[in-house]
Amino acid sequence: MLRILVTGGAGFIGQALARRLSDDPQYHIVVADNLVRGRLDADMQELIRRPNVEFVEGNVASVEFFDTLPTNFDYIYHLAAVIGVRNVIENPDKVLSVNALSTLHVCEYAKRLPHLRRILFSSTSEVYAGTLKYFSLRIPTPETEPLTLDDITAPRTTYMLSKIYGEAVCCMYGKLYDVPYTIVRYHNVYGPRMGFLHVIPEMFVKIRDHEIIDVASPYHTRAFCYIDDAVTATILAAEHDATQGEIVNIGNSSEEVSIRELVQNIAHIMGKEIRIQELPDTPGSPRRRCPDISKIQRLTGFKPRVCLRDGITRTYAWYKDRLDARHE
Repeated sequence: MLRILVTGGAGFIGQALARRLSDDPQYHIVVADNLVRGRLDADMQELIRRPNVEFVEGNVASVEFFDTLPTNFDYIYHLAAVIGVRNVIENPDKVLSVNALSTLHVCEYAKRLPHLRRILFSSTSEVYAGTLKYFSLRIPTPETEPLTLDDITAPRTTYMLSKIYGEAVCCMYGKLYDVPYTIVRYHNVYGPRMGFLHVIPEMFVKIRDHEIIDVASPYHTRAFCYIDDAVTATILAAEHDATQGEIVNIGNSSEEVSIRELVQNIAHIMGKEIRIQELPDTPGSPRRRCPDISKIQRLTGFKPRVCLRDGITRTYAWYKDRLDARHE
């Protein structure tokens, strides 16, 4: 039986990943989370009742936490991080410290694991934001684009910087200590249980309650990737020999859509008639974001399967009776 550690496993992607892994009886999954943002909701409770899943509450930013763990893991999916616009604005110090320390501790811990096959580090499309702002950026964006920091004094820069730091830690520990790693950069992943501080669940609430919908940055475009496809790509990236030591984008480049079109699609799926009130562009919002996923396709054979309409339909089915239980 292969043993897998999922840090941040009570969060959006972490829980979906752990659930998919636990469907295979050859895996034993240990889910670690401090429950600051992750939640022990009904979905999480169902997951940890499975016979091949353990839940461990703990803080991966504390080096002492790793002394409580066994050293027999085959895979580590490191998804724990402080994320979200509110945290970036209100707690930039925690974004820097928690994200940096947790990754450093995970990689130090990995040196003690004799049978480790891979660490998968969860990075983000935000690492490309500085390049897009100050220079030209190819779109769809390949992993080879140079990374540029934005204003170092800006709170928003902390998240980007913490993820670039995490990528560098993985690369250096791979070179110096032969710690096997893969870095994935997620692009606009959505789906059930993602919280409410994202455009799709936010629009579920607005469209339910109003006929006139304010839409900022209406002609900015994003390429959305449904959670099931993101999980498939994540597991392929972690387990495939060809992705060892590589950085790969995870997303769905065929589903690029303007925010205005997205809102119209959501309203149609909800069976609502709306009028859109176009607002100015949000400061700092990139006009276009779309990943080049040809590398992960070439290395692993990954193909997104869930179209945007089906993904939104599935997401709304989960949220429909939970729209008054808002949380981050």
